[in-house]
Order: sequence, then C-alpha cells, then structure tokens
Amino acid sequence: MEGTNPVNKKLAAALSGGAVLVLALTGCGGGDDNDKLDSWAKQVCDAVQPQAKKIEAANAAIQKETSDNSKPEEVRATDSKAFQDMSDAYKAMGAAVRKAGAPDVEDGEKKQKDAVRELDGLSSAYASLKKQVDALDTKDQAKFADGLKDVAAELNKLSRTGSNALKTLEEGDVGRAMAKQASCQSASASPTAN
Repeated sequence: MEGTNPVNKKLAAALSGGAVLVLALTGCGGGDDNDKLDSWAKQVCDAVQPQAKKIEAANAAIQKETSDNSKPEEVRATDSKAFQDMSDAYKAMGAAVRKAGAPDVEDGEKKQKDAVRELDGLSSAYASLKKQVDALDTKDQAKFADGLKDVAAELNKLSRTGSNALKTLEEGDVGRAMAKQASCQSASASPTAN
C-alpha cells in the first residue's frame, strides 16, 4: 500500500475551513453595559463553548488521521465519528441559540431565527457527510480516494457557505456582549494540543 493519498490532504485542508464556522460564534471587543444582553450572551456562550471544543476535537482527529499513513478503514471510521460529532455539536448550538431567545437588539428575533436555521443546516450537512463517508468502499483504494474527493468538495462548499447568519447575529452590541463572556473568549482561543 502506498503512503497517504493526496486526497486525504485535501480533506484535511477542507476541514480546517470548517473550524472557521465555530469561531463565528465568538465575539470580540469591549462593550457597553446591557444586563439583559449580557445575560443572553452568557447563556449562549456557556452552551456553545463545549460544542466548539467538540468540533475542534473532531477536526483535529480528522487532521491526524489524514496526515498519518492510515488504512482506508481507519480513515472512514475516524471521519464518520468526527462528522457525527460535528452534526451533534451544531444541532446543540442551534438548540442553545433557540432556547436563549432573541437578543435584546434591533431585529434580534430575525437574527436569532436565521442563526438557528444556519446551525441546524450545518448539523444536517455534517450528518449527510457522515452517511457519505459510511458508504465509501474501503476495499478498493482508488474508489475510496475518489469518494474522499467528493467528501472534500462538499466540505469546501460548506466552509464557503458558512456562517453569514451567525456573523449577522453577532454584529454590534451582541458581539460586544459575547466578547465579555469568559466562555466565549476561551472558545475563540486557539485549540490546545492534549
């Protein structure tokens, strides 16, 4: 068996784009005092942080698996679990934003609904990527590589269509309120190696 297929590298590169989506959920900058908004931001940040960590861990697992000379079965198992974890994490984020209600800002309700729709969409997208990976033929290396290529292409699309609604949700006061939360600050820090 040859070394790592270059397709694996493409998959790893596409995945690092997906991590950007998580960071869209973390604000930056100082801010004014608005207790209602601060408490909304704390609720969202506290719920989102463990999910962001889960997504980072899933990304890291795929990066590691694709950089080793792993067997197709190992790559498939790792990718499948990682996509499931990502799907679950985005679903949980969507639920957290839904549960928090609309932030106390102009158009807060629309921004919240759009962000929830986006997070739920990401959850579904990763669930379908998991199905795609589960169906890959690991017996035939060429077929497997082609299948991974398709997965990488889907991931690329995902990382590009990404997080517009999340960015909109976090503009202005909402972003400032989130930036004050310790849990959002740590969610946006670079992931530490375990």
